[in-house]
Amino acid sequence: MSKLDAKIPEGPLADKWTNHKAKLHLVNPANRKKIDIIVVGTGLAGSSAASTLGELGYNVKVFCYQDSPRRAHSVAAQGGINAAKNYKNDNDSVYRLFYDMIKGGDYRAREANVYRAAEVSNLVIDHYTALGVPFARDYGGYIDNRSFGGVQVSRTFYAKGQTGQQCMIGAYSALSRQISKGTVTMYPRREMMDLVVIDGKARGIVVRNLITGEIERHSAHAVVLATGGYGTIYYLSTLALNSNGSAAWKAFKKGAYFANPSFVQIHPTSIPVLNDHQCKLTLMSESLRNDGRVWVPKQKGDTRKPNDIPEDERDYYLERRYPAFGNLVPRDVASRAAKERCDAGYGVGPTGLSVYLDFKDAINKKGRQVIEDSYGNLFDMYHKITGESPYETPMRIYPAGHYTMGGLWIDYNLMTTVPGLFAIGEANFSDHGANRLGASSLMQTSGDGYFILPYTIADYLADEIKTPKIATNLPQFDEAEKNARERINKFLSINGTETATSFHKRLGKIMWDYCGMVRNEEGLKKALTLINELKEEFWKNLKVPGTGEELNQELEKAGRVADFMELGKLLVYDALNRKESCGAHFREESQTDTGEAKRNDEQYSYVAAWEFNGDGNEPQLHKEELKFEFVKLQERSYK
Repeated sequence: MSKLDAKIPEGPLADKWTNHKAKLHLVNPANRKKIDIIVVGTGLAGSSAASTLGELGYNVKVFCYQDSPRRAHSVAAQGGINAAKNYKNDNDSVYRLFYDMIKGGDYRAREANVYRAAEVSNLVIDHYTALGVPFARDYGGYIDNRSFGGVQVSRTFYAKGQTGQQCMIGAYSALSRQISKGTVTMYPRREMMDLVVIDGKARGIVVRNLITGEIERHSAHAVVLATGGYGTIYYLSTLALNSNGSAAWKAFKKGAYFANPSFVQIHPTSIPVLNDHQCKLTLMSESLRNDGRVWVPKQKGDTRKPNDIPEDERDYYLERRYPAFGNLVPRDVASRAAKERCDAGYGVGPTGLSVYLDFKDAINKKGRQVIEDSYGNLFDMYHKITGESPYETPMRIYPAGHYTMGGLWIDYNLMTTVPGLFAIGEANFSDHGANRLGASSLMQTSGDGYFILPYTIADYLADEIKTPKIATNLPQFDEAEKNARERINKFLSINGTETATSFHKRLGKIMWDYCGMVRNEEGLKKALTLINELKEEFWKNLKVPGTGEELNQELEKAGRVADFMELGKLLVYDALNRKESCGAHFREESQTDTGEAKRNDEQYSYVAAWEFNGDGNEPQLHKEELKFEFVKLQERSYK
C-alpha cells in the first residue's frame, strides 16, 4: 500500500515503547560534545527538547523569530494539560487516555504513537511540578484536575486559565539554565528561510536575522523542527499573528512528506468576530464548558437580552443532542453543532453567528468565588474585549480556526522522510488523528521534547559520531542562501499596490468558506481556482515597502503569505482526496442521518502523506495504512 515505513515496534501495545527504547543505539557522553543539533522553535516542544539535549551534553543551537523564547505561542494555551494520574480515583488509566484520544481523533491516528503519548504523560506532569509549575491543588494537597471535552474522567491539570504560560515559564527556565551553562546557544529574531540537505541528510538551515536582514548559515548533524501549526492560514484564528507554516513548508519542498494537511481543528469557544478590522480572534478555554452551559433561544431570531429569556425558552442543544457527554463533547462535535444552530437561524448577537455560554447555574451552585478561582483571568479577558461581565451576562462564543492535527509525516522515532530531520509537537501529525482532544496538545508536545526525542535522536546520531563538523561553505548552503536572497528581492521588486496582510485576509476567507468547518467537492474545486487566481495576483501586485537590510515586518509577512498560498492548495488537495468525513474533516457528502461525521474505513483508513512534486505540479499521494489491533473500529458516538 505504501513505501512508507513507520517503524512501529512489534509486541503488546503497553510494551512497545519500553522494548523499543531498549533496542535504540546510544551516544557515549564523551561523544555528545562532538555532535551539533539545531532546534527551530522554542515553544514547549522546542524548549523541552533543547534543554534536555543540552543537559545530555550535545551542542545545541536554538532559533526563534520572537525576541525571546519565552514569547513562543505555547504561552497562549489556557485550560490545562492531560495526564493519566487517576488522582480523582475515577477509573482513569493510561489505556483509557489512549482510547479517548483514538476515539476523539475518529480512528485516524496510529495506535502505537498515541499509547506512547499517554504513557509518558505522567512523567510530564511530574517534571513540570519539579520545575515549579504552580498547578492548582485540591484540599488534600494533591495537584487538582478537571474534565475536558470527549472524556468522562478528570485528568486535566491546570494553573487557572494560564496553564500554557506557567508551563512555558518552567520550560524556559530550564532552557535558560542550559544557555548559561553554554550547552545551548540561543538565536532569537531569526526566521528559517530554507533547510539544507546534503547527500540526502538534513545538515543545516539558512535563516534571516530579522533585525539586520543578514542571511546566516548554520550547520548541524541533525535538525529538529518544533515550529507549531498553521492555523493562521485562515487569517482569523485563535493563534498568535506571526504563527505560520513556513518552516514545515520549506522542509516539504526539500523532501519531507506532509501528512493529513486538511485535518484542522475549529475550536468551538472563541469570542466571535466583532468587526471587519480584526486581525485575530481570542480563545475562551474549553475548560469553561465544565461549568458553562451552551444554549440558544428556542425561538428563531430572538433579539431579547439573554437574561430576559426564560429557562423554558432556552435550547441547551448539546445537552439535548448528546446527553452522555453534554457540554463536554469533543471540539469538532461542539463546533458543528454551534454552526448548525446558527445556520438554522437560532444564533444570537448582532450577526447571528454566536451562541451563549452561561455560568448562571454554576455561580448559583458553587458561588462566585469558586468560579473566579477557576476562570477569573478568562472572565477578565472576555470582559475587557467585549465590555460584558460573564458573571452577569452569558458569554457569546463561536467556532474559529485553531490547531492543526496535520503536519510533517514522521515515523515512530519522530523522524521525517528526510534522514536527520525530526519534527516534534504540533509540527508533526502523529498523535491526534482527525481531531485533537482538549489539553492533549501540551501533553504531546512536552512528551515529545522531554521524554521521546532525546532517546530516538540518539539512535540516529550514533552513526554520526565520526562525521566531522559540517562546513557551511558547501554548494548546498550556497544554493539555499542564493534562493533566499532571490526570493526576498522578488518580493521587494514587485512594487504593486496591495499589502501581504490584504492577500492573507482574502486567502483566509477562501479557506474558511470552502475548506473550513464543512467542505464539499464543488466548493473545494472552486477553492483551488480561487487560490490559483489569488496567487497569480499576489506575485503581480504585492507591495512590500522598505528594504531587506533592516527590520521589515512587511517583508516577513510576504514570505509567510506566499507559503500559505501553496500550503492552502495542499489542504484542498487533501480534503478533495478524502471523500469521507472524520473528526474535524467534515465532507457534506458523507454524514449520518443525524448529521454526524460518517467515516469510510474501508477506503480511507490511512494517513495521507503528500510528496512535493515540483512547483506548479500536483503533489504525489502516499498512503500509510492504519492498523487497529488494540481497539475496535466503530462509529464514534457521544450520545
